[in-house]
Amino acid sequence: MAELPVRDSGEWVRLTAGVDGVVQAVGFRYWTVRKAEELGLTGTVRNNDDGSVGIVAEGPRPEVLEFRRWLRSPEAPGRVENVEEVISGATGAFSNFQVVF
Repeated sequence: MAELPVRDSGEWVRLTAGVDGVVQAVGFRYWTVRKAEELGLTGTVRNNDDGSVGIVAEGPRPEVLEFRRWLRSPEAPGRVENVEEVISGATGAFSNFQVVF
C-alpha cells in the first residue's frame, strides 16, 4: 500500500484584519468562525464600535491566505467593501477560534 504524501503546512502566520462594509447583523461573525474552524485556524472575531469587524487568525500560511481570500469573496456573508490587513508571525496565543465581545 502506498504511503500518503505528507502535506507541508508551511510557516505559521497571523492575519490581523479589519473588515468594513455591511458586516454586522448579517451572521458575519458566525460564518467567520465556521470558516476559520474549517481551515483549522485559531483566533478571534469581534464587532467594532465603528461598524467594522475585527479579526485575528493564526495558522499555516496556506490556510490563512485561503481565509483572507474568503473574506474578500462573495462567499462571505453581508457585503465586504474593504479589508485592511497585516500578516505577521504567529504567536500561538489562541487555542481555538471564537467570537469575543
